[in-house]
Amino acid sequence: MLKQMKFESKPVSSFHKHNRLLVKFAASFLLLGLAFRLFYSDSIGLSVEPPPLADHETEPSSVPSFPPQTPPPGPVDFPGNSSQASQNGYIYWRWKPRDCELSKFNPQRFLALMRNKSWAFVGDSISRNHVQSLICILSQVEQAVEVYHDKEYRSKRWHFPSYNFTLSVIWTPFLIGADIFEDMNGVSTSEIQLYLDKVDKTWTDQYNSFDYVVIGVGKWFLKTAIFHENNTVSGCHSCPGKNLTELGFEYSYRSALRAVFNFITRSDHKASVFFRTTTPDHFENGEWFSGGHCNRSVPFKEGEVDLKDVDNVMRTIELEEFEKAAAKGSEEGVNLKLLDTTHLSLLRSDGHPGPYRQFQPFAEDKNAKVQNDCLHWCLPGPIDTWNDLVMELLVNGDKYQ
Repeated sequence: MLKQMKFESKPVSSFHKHNRLLVKFAASFLLLGLAFRLFYSDSIGLSVEPPPLADHETEPSSVPSFPPQTPPPGPVDFPGNSSQASQNGYIYWRWKPRDCELSKFNPQRFLALMRNKSWAFVGDSISRNHVQSLICILSQVEQAVEVYHDKEYRSKRWHFPSYNFTLSVIWTPFLIGADIFEDMNGVSTSEIQLYLDKVDKTWTDQYNSFDYVVIGVGKWFLKTAIFHENNTVSGCHSCPGKNLTELGFEYSYRSALRAVFNFITRSDHKASVFFRTTTPDHFENGEWFSGGHCNRSVPFKEGEVDLKDVDNVMRTIELEEFEKAAAKGSEEGVNLKLLDTTHLSLLRSDGHPGPYRQFQPFAEDKNAKVQNDCLHWCLPGPIDTWNDLVMELLVNGDKYQ
């Protein structure tokens, strides 16, 4: 609504009245035109029909995944971006599958379905990123109450009182037994010890209490590790000078998934399990430890980027092991679903925190050299689409048998 302009109540000539009327009309017309332009420019991306999208391509949406957040005070310098609109552009893109209408996540319906139930996200920090996205969406209906966290705040549990719904994230970056000698910044003092034939009790001891479980790991298997099987060292990954058989991460990843799927399919507890595929990173000109960055401000188009070789290998292993587990699970009455987020995530190089993995990294020095995060996702951002997929599998899962 445009506020009426106030004038003094002194008698004035008709000439002045006429002039004021003209000024008032002109100002109103100008403001109306500006409002129309803002509205039109925000929706014009949907007004013009784009060419058909290729499979796994994204499209702009006039509505963000969440209500846009207030930007931080002061200018934010994103290399390659020339405006605030481009800085927040990742909010306005939404995944659109080919020949399929993917509905947006409905928090009211989800919580209604989850009444008196429990849900767990099990895996590495990407699983934590995923649950953070879900909590943000659900907060539109009810704020979660944190009821537990471990010493390092990696594993947490929340409760939604009105629905008696419990949501957990369990940090177990290998899903199997592991001795890890690494701090929160990734600095390691010794090789990881992996027990390939033993699932991690951190999550299996709680498994029977969950109605739904989302499992996903990957990147930690690329770290140097010593392998143990049958209480004996059997080999390693990337351990020159150790006089051990180099079996590679492929061996440990496949062994781990087999152990996990065997546990799930053999369990007397029949939870609904979603297995999330590997998440590609978007580091360019280096890795996380060597100056790699992710400065892009728009998504890739289909065909502009390919999975890295290591991600292709991991994805192949995942699909092969999942297919075998799903076949066995169907015989045992286990509801096992594939949550395939790999290719849709591959296109979203624009949706990472980049240098903003820490709060205000350039507050003291705008030219500071900081570590970039091109693996995890901004919130709101591309990872919200993962929950759209979860909702689709939850509501219409029978279509994807």
